Amino acid sequence: MNWLFTGFYKILYPFLDIGVRWASPRLWGSLRQITIVCLLLLSLIFTSSNQAIAANSTDNLLKQPAIEITISLGNSANELKFEPDHLEFVPGKRYLLRLNNPSQLKHYFTAKDFADGIWTQKVQAGKVEVKGAIHELELKPGGEAEWVFVPLKPGSYKLHCSIAGHTEAGMNGEIAIR
Repeated sequence: MNWLFTGFYKILYPFLDIGVRWASPRLWGSLRQITIVCLLLLSLIFTSSNQAIAANSTDNLLKQPAIEITISLGNSANELKFEPDHLEFVPGKRYLLRLNNPSQLKHYFTAKDFADGIWTQKVQAGKVEVKGAIHELELKPGGEAEWVFVPLKPGSYKLHCSIAGHTEAGMNGEIAIR
């Protein structure tokens, strides 16, 4: 903290009528307090402006209409596959992924690395809304869910159903953020 005070004092020195060698310890103490108060005020100004910028960006993002994409986990013939099995997203765009399970088996939409590369606004299933990081969704037979998110990190990600034997039977896919 002393180096900060010294640097601040060097900036103010030309405006002071007193030289360093004549300054009393009391004056040094007062200058130190003034310096600390000024630095705290500056940090508050910068912090609040950054929060305002972040809030503004989020507001603009949430006003953006979501691009809707539907994906089925399995089908009515109980085939173990995602339809479609390749999804492509653009970073910074808002998406609404509608997931449904028309089969008689439960399935998982598992894509942990993809989930780490997005910002999830919400997942909604029935009258339940979940917010925060989501890595896997389970859809029971006839189940539906909506996942609203914004892709952030470009890359290719693996998608699979984590139920034993489903991935090996072909229930996998790829998600790309480009």
